[in-house]
Amino acid sequence: MKQILCLSYLPWKAAPNRTQQLLSRMNDVRILFFEPPGSSGAKAEQGRRVRPHITVYTLPYSLPEAKSRSPFRRHIWTRNAAFIRATMERHHFRNPVLWCTAPEQARLLGRFPCGGVVYDCHREWETEYVDLESDLANSAEVIFAASPGLVQRVSPCCDNVVLVPNGGNPLLCAQDEENLPGVLSIYAGKTILGRIGDVTGSVELSPLLDTAAARRDWVFLLFGRVTQKVSATLSKYPNIVPVGPINHLEIQEYLSACTILFDLKHSDQPGNDILPEHIYTYLATGKPVVMMAEPDYQEPFPDAIYTAYDSTGFLRRCSKALEESDRLSELRQEYARRSSWAVRTEQIMQILEATGLFT
Repeated sequence: MKQILCLSYLPWKAAPNRTQQLLSRMNDVRILFFEPPGSSGAKAEQGRRVRPHITVYTLPYSLPEAKSRSPFRRHIWTRNAAFIRATMERHHFRNPVLWCTAPEQARLLGRFPCGGVVYDCHREWETEYVDLESDLANSAEVIFAASPGLVQRVSPCCDNVVLVPNGGNPLLCAQDEENLPGVLSIYAGKTILGRIGDVTGSVELSPLLDTAAARRDWVFLLFGRVTQKVSATLSKYPNIVPVGPINHLEIQEYLSACTILFDLKHSDQPGNDILPEHIYTYLATGKPVVMMAEPDYQEPFPDAIYTAYDSTGFLRRCSKALEESDRLSELRQEYARRSSWAVRTEQIMQILEATGLFT
């Protein structure tokens, strides 16, 4: 039986992240999933069976940050490594593939047996992690990078880097009928623009605010958390409505109420070319998508997404999206099917077998 030992930098969540999406679909692989301790300090149930083939354990000690100078740092890594070895023995894991998700996990390399290292490079890390990420990349038999920029970033350290972008679940948005949620019924008949994602101080709000001011007949729905400071700014615009977080299983119902789906840039992520998971959710609905981006951004779906670079362009692209034909809706849904998490997982499994990590 194929085996994977995953070191996750995030806990297992009800709303799955990239790591969970990929591993959950590897049905013929036994997986031990090690998550970091919770911030609350509460003891998590050990050995949780979250999928028939995935068992989750929580590491006993918090992993120190790369810039930490705690004298107990080495001791913490040693204790966590001992916990992992004991868990491997309990589950009869022999030389599993080690699936890493963060640079700091390089400190655990060589502390327990494994049959090869995979690094899922899914985001850009801060400068203090550069050396650790280089160590991890140098040790990896294969790196799966989520964007062309990340491919370029890690390629000097590894000869086997494969572009595996984020994906989506098109089946979640496969309903033909548009059912307007009760809380949104007051906006029936209006032009509604919706966005998935938290709104913090790092989100560049100018395109949203300027467009909301220019088109007071449009309604902008924000599906996600909004910080208190940002909320005070948004309150000045009556047609911007913070809906709050939405259960990922119900998101289709809310997106169906929207005429256009949009995304904004983050000021703390200059040059970031990683396409967020929710963009694939947008595509699966078939609805027009307008996205803010850097001027030199390489558009992965130039014929399916309206890209804007400033507030004026955002308003113009939204107006153009309202005039598009139904043909583009079918094109977006086809892109979503080709970019599903199931397709991404199949690609990864083929690569793991081709590289000899799975025999």
